[in-house]
Amino acid sequence: MKVIICGAGQVGWQIARHLSGEKNDVTVVDNNPELVRRATDTLDVQGIAGHASYPDVLDRAGARDADMIIAATHSDEVNMVTCQVAHSVFAVQRKIARLRAQSYLDAIYSDLYRRDHLPIDVVISPEKEVAEAALQRLAAPAAFDTESFLEGRAQLLGITIGDDCPVINTPLRQLTDLFSTLRAVVVGIRRDGVLFVPSAGDQIFAGDDCYIFAITQDATRTLEIFGKKNSKQERIVIIGGGNVGLGVAKALETRTERVRVKVIEKNRSIAENAADSLDRTIVLHGDGLDSALLEEANIGNADAVLAVTDDDKTNILVSVRAKELGCPMAICLVNDPTLVPLMAPLHIDAYINPRATTVSSILRHIRHGRVRGVYSIGDAEAEVIEAQVLGTSPIAGQQIKDISFPEGTMIGGLMKQGKFVKPVGDTRIEEGDVIAIFAMSPDVPEVERLLQVSIDFF
Repeated sequence: MKVIICGAGQVGWQIARHLSGEKNDVTVVDNNPELVRRATDTLDVQGIAGHASYPDVLDRAGARDADMIIAATHSDEVNMVTCQVAHSVFAVQRKIARLRAQSYLDAIYSDLYRRDHLPIDVVISPEKEVAEAALQRLAAPAAFDTESFLEGRAQLLGITIGDDCPVINTPLRQLTDLFSTLRAVVVGIRRDGVLFVPSAGDQIFAGDDCYIFAITQDATRTLEIFGKKNSKQERIVIIGGGNVGLGVAKALETRTERVRVKVIEKNRSIAENAADSLDRTIVLHGDGLDSALLEEANIGNADAVLAVTDDDKTNILVSVRAKELGCPMAICLVNDPTLVPLMAPLHIDAYINPRATTVSSILRHIRHGRVRGVYSIGDAEAEVIEAQVLGTSPIAGQQIKDISFPEGTMIGGLMKQGKFVKPVGDTRIEEGDVIAIFAMSPDVPEVERLLQVSIDFF
């Protein structure tokens, strides 16, 4: 497949990394020659320096015979015009655009507008994706990472193992014997900064970050077994009243159970807009770093603080200050991946990486229709791929123990005829089953070959 990626920033680079690694013909376009050079030097891609929306630039990038164009520059307008030019001038079949401005999104999500006037097949909203990720983090406060799979029947839980975990120093194969009815699988462990797929003989140690795939009904029990306890989030303080903070506050207002939410926003006009848009949420105008304002918001009695301003350092400092004032849980938005290692030493409970959520969303839309979901782990170190098994797949009709999966992969769960099944060696994978596989990034192409999902992307 021939793909043009417009924008060589963090998101564009990661998408190019994934697609080029899967032996696709990828061309990266960016107005910044340094970013183009970084992409061509580190990835097996071609690069064009120039304005992505210019027809002559797209022509040099090979738009005449491209199968797909992904517009992920920092400008909404450039992304929209790029898709329009790709459609009108070059008849590119598949067009994906990343858009941030809420005004555009309100118009484009109108079916009539998009179908008749703006040829964008898939719109990706980073703010919408981040807001949904924040809500998932709040729903599982004991986990630093969480994502739903198999139509909501299963969850991926990222848990940091503490000294009080009752199953530390226990081989994973013994966990199956100790908790025979638990429908959960440890699919990944990060130890000393290195992520790997564990074997049955591996043990869990204090300080490990474990990724556990569990049926949703057993999520609470799974957390308890690994020394964690979920508590109700009834009082939440949100720092930042922009699109992300406002989106989270609106979603919390629609919940049947009463959640008391306060929003702190430094920009007066943004604060006023948030106040006008929300019904039951208290909006405070001021600096989230101001201790007096945090105490006025009663941060010490809050169940969680969510820092989602557009400044990473502010989010981190607010989270640290809120913890010092007594808030038991802090979640912060971090764009810069180099700041992620600071989360644990600063006792920040969870973080949201907009790049990872956006990359996961784009990958979900550009893979074959049988792929139902793709979730990127860490700094694109691994993926969880959810896909329906085709009759032509090499794994169809085989027992798991007889399938030659790559070493860096593990099946987290299956769905057979609408029912969740915990995978064991004797489990037979049939055509039509939906399977969720945790795979290290180098092994993703082989997993896709086994699933036969890279033959046709759309």
